[in-house]
Amino acid sequence: MKVLMINGSPHENGCTKRALKEVAAALKDEGVDSVFLDVGAGNRVKHGCLACGGCSVSHRCVIDDSVNDAIDIMKDCDGVVIGSPVYFASANGTMISFLDRLFCANRSIFEHKIGASVVSARRGGNSATFDELNKYLLISNMFVAGSNYWNQVHGNSPAEVEQDLEGLQTMRLLGRNMAYFLKVTAESKIAKPAAEKKIKTNFAR
Repeated sequence: MKVLMINGSPHENGCTKRALKEVAAALKDEGVDSVFLDVGAGNRVKHGCLACGGCSVSHRCVIDDSVNDAIDIMKDCDGVVIGSPVYFASANGTMISFLDRLFCANRSIFEHKIGASVVSARRGGNSATFDELNKYLLISNMFVAGSNYWNQVHGNSPAEVEQDLEGLQTMRLLGRNMAYFLKVTAESKIAKPAAEKKIKTNFAR
């Protein structure tokens, strides 16, 4: 079993990564592997969605960057954790561009898998960002894991995050809950829910 950890922070080893590492450590203790993908640093996300429709045929993005890397990795993963810092009570722009394109290009690779989101902030805006990230998971037929509080850490540096004992505990419990779900579903002989062809109706007639 394996979980993809997506770090949307421009700081590759910043507060968001520290939170993700705590989740990954808890997963490892339960026998679940993790693979990290840093998409916020450098020029790993080249552009926002072009609304070109090219992905509807290939199920890959026409902009060949870390979005397609995530698609390739996720095919072999059983779950995903998406992490972002808080910018103006929202996920950072690079992460939103990445997620828009990823979930538009190939939503099927997430179906009936376990997902979670984590956020980091100096002070506020966490719950709005947490809700924003979860929407990508909840519209993709995913099962979303929780913890004993919203999945958030506070701090302006990884060293400050170390002082957020409650936040780190929240991450550990999230990892254990994800591992439990993965093990239960792996051992279950119950068939996955039947799929239906998507019905799309516009509000304007």
